[in-house]
Formats: sequence, C-alpha cells, structure tokens
Amino acid sequence: MPDNYITTETEKGKISISEDVIAVMVTAAVSEVEGVDGLANTVGSDILDFIGKKSLSKGVKVTLQDDRIVIDVLLMVIFGSAIADVASKVQLAVAGAVEAMTGLSPTVNVHVSGVSFPKSRQ
Repeated sequence: MPDNYITTETEKGKISISEDVIAVMVTAAVSEVEGVDGLANTVGSDILDFIGKKSLSKGVKVTLQDDRIVIDVLLMVIFGSAIADVASKVQLAVAGAVEAMTGLSPTVNVHVSGVSFPKSRQ
C-alpha cells in the first residue's frame, strides 16, 4: 500500500492519511481484543516476506469506497473463543480507534480465516 492515501477535504484544505498509517491503527486495535490470536497472512504479504520486504498491513486491507473508508481485517481466533463475539469486538475496537484518530467513520469487515490451537507442552 505504499503511496496510497485516504484524502478528505475540509474548509481549510485537504487532509491525506496514508493507508499504512490506518493499517497500523487497525493492527494496534485488534491486538487489544481478547480471543484474537493475530492477523492472518494474505498471499501478497507472504510474497513480500519471501522477497524480504516488510508489510505493515499484514492481514489488513484499507480502501476508499464512495467517500468512506472500508477496512477488511483477516484474523485468527483462539480455539474456544466465541467467534461472533470476538469478531464483533474487533469491529467496535477498529471503528473506535480509526474514528478517534482520524475523525473518519469506517466500515469494518472482519474475516475469520482460521482458529489457532494452543501448542502442546512436552
């Protein structure tokens, strides 16, 4: 997502926020939600990791549709957690964080792409 910005106009001028900045906000908000094991990899971030480039937006996609920020979050849920409750809490946390930091109200789509199991101890 380098060089992609979400831009809004105010009476005093334009405000542009990098999609990577929003993705970092989303990542921080998701990490605070109980029951989330982490963000899931996307094919693009796997390729970037392979060639040695860091992706700040692993598991997060930020787009602008009809003058509204749309955020897609791909996450892993801890086994035993209520998936619908975790997803709902992620939506609230992400929307609240992005709105508080940018003043923009996003649409947040949560995609649970897997369940993680505790590692067995030997």
